[in-house]
Amino acid sequence: MKAKEIRDLTTSEIESNIKELKEELFNLRFQLATGQLENTARIKEVRKTIARMKTTIREREIEEAKANQ
Repeated sequence: MKAKEIRDLTTSEIESNIKELKEELFNLRFQLATGQLENTARIKEVRKTIARMKTTIREREIEEAKANQ
């Protein structure tokens, strides 16, 4: 998911997506440990998407704090 697409979502939608992606990441790691994972690059993609979403949430928190000053 691109950063632009993430910014179009609401904060609650982003948080729910993060939860889903963390579950997927857990499953991918489990598959990697058991030797069943075929696409190892997916782990990196999921981790980066989670980071993008967390960054967007943090940007919104900073903007909100500046607006309240």
